[in-house]
Amino acid sequence: MLRFLVFLPCVFTLLKASSQEVPVVLDTIRELDEVIIKAYAYNRPLKEIPASVASVGQQDFQRFNISTLVPAMNMVPGVRLEERSPGSYRVSIRGSTLRSPFGVRNVKVYWNNIPLTDPGGNTYLNQLDPAMLGSLEVLRGPGSSLYGAGTGGVLLLKSPYPEEGHTLHAGLQLGSFGSEQFSVSYEEGKEHSGHQVQVMHQQADGYRNQTRFSRDVVNSVFRFETNDNQVLETFIFYSDLFYETPGGLTLNEFTTNPKQARPATATLPGAEEQNAHVSLRSFYVGVSHEYAFSKKLHNQTSVYGNLVNFKNPSIRNYDHRNEQSLGARSVTTFKQNAGNVDITLLGGGEFQYGFLPVKSYENLQGKEGALLLDDETDVLQYSIFGQGELRWKKISATAGLSMNGLRYNFQRLSDAGSAPEQITYDPEFMPRLAFMAKPGKDISIYGSLSRGFSPPTLAEINASNGVFNRDLQPETGTNFELGVRSEFFRTVKADITFYSFGLKETIVIRREEDGAEYFVNAGETKQKGIEFSANYSPVLSGRGPVNKIMVWSSFAYNHYRFGDYVKGQDDFSGNQLTGTPQHVWSGGIDVASRIGLYVRATILYTSKLPLNDANTVYAESYTLPGFRLGYNHKRFEVYVGGDNLLDQNYSLGHDLNAAGGRYYNAAPSRNFYGGMKVILAF
Repeated sequence: MLRFLVFLPCVFTLLKASSQEVPVVLDTIRELDEVIIKAYAYNRPLKEIPASVASVGQQDFQRFNISTLVPAMNMVPGVRLEERSPGSYRVSIRGSTLRSPFGVRNVKVYWNNIPLTDPGGNTYLNQLDPAMLGSLEVLRGPGSSLYGAGTGGVLLLKSPYPEEGHTLHAGLQLGSFGSEQFSVSYEEGKEHSGHQVQVMHQQADGYRNQTRFSRDVVNSVFRFETNDNQVLETFIFYSDLFYETPGGLTLNEFTTNPKQARPATATLPGAEEQNAHVSLRSFYVGVSHEYAFSKKLHNQTSVYGNLVNFKNPSIRNYDHRNEQSLGARSVTTFKQNAGNVDITLLGGGEFQYGFLPVKSYENLQGKEGALLLDDETDVLQYSIFGQGELRWKKISATAGLSMNGLRYNFQRLSDAGSAPEQITYDPEFMPRLAFMAKPGKDISIYGSLSRGFSPPTLAEINASNGVFNRDLQPETGTNFELGVRSEFFRTVKADITFYSFGLKETIVIRREEDGAEYFVNAGETKQKGIEFSANYSPVLSGRGPVNKIMVWSSFAYNHYRFGDYVKGQDDFSGNQLTGTPQHVWSGGIDVASRIGLYVRATILYTSKLPLNDANTVYAESYTLPGFRLGYNHKRFEVYVGGDNLLDQNYSLGHDLNAAGGRYYNAAPSRNFYGGMKVILAF
């Protein structure tokens, strides 16, 4: 509340001090007709992309509570972003949750075309504040042909580009459960350069006990065109994140008192007693250089370095990691026109190296006790790739190929006489073939065939049970897709994709009686599905009070089954894939008036999902309606909103295959928020 009292007079001071009208609408539901998609280096509108790609922009983020990415991401069919407690993200694209007890694994993430995923396969997505994102693209299915090892998809995150002139942005949002978010940014945009500096703070008490959360981020983006042929960009941020971890509940605990943290048992202390939490401090520097040798030949080379200090007192122990990683990515593109045929060729590579040590101690109520394990691991990961595309009239064809390799060097220093060990995965070649045809002006048909290769991440090789797993094998899979994109009467847009993904050596999680995780290969999974999205925006007369209406909807059908999967005496073959709902539907309506009033109503339905491989326990389905109502006018906006309006008791991020039936992490009950934004231009 103190921040609110300080912020309010600042708002009116800024408004009074502004010496010019600012032709900027702070918040708009207007959808850009031609969003340019960067995925697979196509750089074309979505309707011309032969791949299953979805774009999430500002118009999508601004439908919801701006303190989290969860609701906007979960409107994308095939995507499931979970938040087990405030700040604890887990991402699944087409069913990859099974490998991630927490964090983001088997999903490759790039920050402004620079790797954000570390060499060990982990991504600290929660280190980013939502205000840092201008847009993101979701690549569903294997992206190995251009984006290195992985079968769980790719996220391409993009910073907003500063507008021309000098602008100061400030925003404040307050909400239920002690939620506060404050951000200030300064932008300077010139003809050949742009700079943005952001300072962001967020905190919350949390819905459950032991879910306090805070995050402070300083972010800087700089772009400079040195001449007509060169562009230099830098991306630097420092993030200080803290969040408590309440632990999983049994069904009885979840239904009787979902707010409680995991209680103590006869063999283990409780989450509050152990002061279970995560502390993450990260410093990231990325530099990107683009050079046009000619109109036909272009190169983009990026380098990055990242330092991470990670502390995690848990119920079982206290992990402390000081991680250092660096990497580079370079792509050279050649374009040539040969009569009626446009030819695009590209080639490049990506290299990452990381020194990722971890020390594990006894947890003395949130403090380090006696040393249990002292492990040092260095990781080398690389990918070499190439792609060619031919475009002739209304037909295009793409062929890509990559070679991916990974090596782990491991030594347990806490074991006297322990010798260094090495795991090397042989280089794998991953192809991708795609085509697109446009039988009409407003319809396109595409298909693709791709292979995916995903070696175990470091967190799976050296899991929390303390055993270095030399037997875990990489996942490999083949993905077929067929999709149609269309537009009708300039008011309706629709996108539907049919896919079939066969995954071998599927990596799944197991838990010991004390809650420690380990991973095994589970044979084969067969993942078939349909993803559909559509929106309708009627053409309105210029005289009515309403100047924009958009109705939108998305649906995902996931027919995911284990193939040949036998564990001891148990045969799980044919069972539904753990942690994946079979049906997910979302929809909403956006309405804006000429005087600046707007309302956005949304709804998300998720069907029941299995919580263990045996399919003996299921989480119930849930429906989450929400709204956001506001007023904006040029340089000022005020809004209120609400989520989970039906006050459903549900879990947004289960502990799969949990020992003792502790599957449930209760999500917030009915909650509300309100905020304001202001822009000053000078």
